[in-house]
Amino acid sequence: MMDRYSRQIRFRPIGQEGQDQLGQRHVVIIGLGALGTASAEQLVRAGIGRVTLIDRDYVEWSNLQRQQLYTEQDVRNHLPKAVAAKRRLGAVNSTVTIEAIVEDVTAMNITRLVGQADLLVDGTDNFVVRMLMNDVAAKFRIPWIYGACVGSYGMTYTIRPGQTPCLHCLLNHLPKQQETCDTSGVISPVVQLVAAHQVTEALKYLTGAEAALRQTVLSFDVWNNQQSQINVVSLKQSSCPSCGDNPVYPYLNAQPLHFVTLCGRDTVQIRGEGTRDLIRLEQEMSGRGISCLRNPYLLMFETEQHRITAFADGRILLHGEADLAQAKRIYETYFEGTFTKK
Repeated sequence: MMDRYSRQIRFRPIGQEGQDQLGQRHVVIIGLGALGTASAEQLVRAGIGRVTLIDRDYVEWSNLQRQQLYTEQDVRNHLPKAVAAKRRLGAVNSTVTIEAIVEDVTAMNITRLVGQADLLVDGTDNFVVRMLMNDVAAKFRIPWIYGACVGSYGMTYTIRPGQTPCLHCLLNHLPKQQETCDTSGVISPVVQLVAAHQVTEALKYLTGAEAALRQTVLSFDVWNNQQSQINVVSLKQSSCPSCGDNPVYPYLNAQPLHFVTLCGRDTVQIRGEGTRDLIRLEQEMSGRGISCLRNPYLLMFETEQHRITAFADGRILLHGEADLAQAKRIYETYFEGTFTKK
């Protein structure tokens, strides 16, 4: 145990003092897909004192190609990603305090979820969640590290409230990515490279080496051997609604949508108004002749056309449907009046 961090301590920019600082820091990772799992493993191995893992989804077969913390057994057990990731990371480094949260990040809960974090790491593929991260980071002066990848293309940027432009400032200047992993795929090397840059920036910040932080938006295409950096310091806007002189934090104050089509997945998420009693829900479904698969985190069943998953936090995922009106009708058929508690 005494030798666990010896090679990292021998790296002079970190040293023993930096290692001690890492052990006192709290990092929140939002999204435990490809980027989130890669960053989480590197940070836990580095000895961050506390790591909070937040993800709304569960492990599926298509995740295993690039999401490095999960196993085939996790898929068979339909484990939530945050829970599966915590189990794996706890076995890697038992000295780190790891918290797993199975929730959808919204304007209503992000402040509670982020808490007293020293740093936020972006592992999500959801634009709205990134803008929520941007607003909460600006409001509470928490640095965060943006990351994205699709195909063989990746991008990352370190945002420090009060010092750099925020993501809202850059919206009209970042490359427009219309593709998703579902439409264009993704290869694992670009995931690892984006995560490597994110974690490197995290280690710099968390050990007090802020002068070494990259000041540019970094992007690259590993397949086509291309790389570029954009200096965006001048793009900080005093009129920005998220980080300007008179911020209103528009995403934090937006009314949440209850029916949302998940990009590229032919799936509708229906957000509940409270927690759901899965045992009583299973009893309700069984009384209607519906066979369910249940674990402590979710309940799943299939119809002729859809696969439906109910989470303990009140959410429903309706797979095989992209029409919101039809999704509402299906929800009313199966869940209207089922047991839900505030």
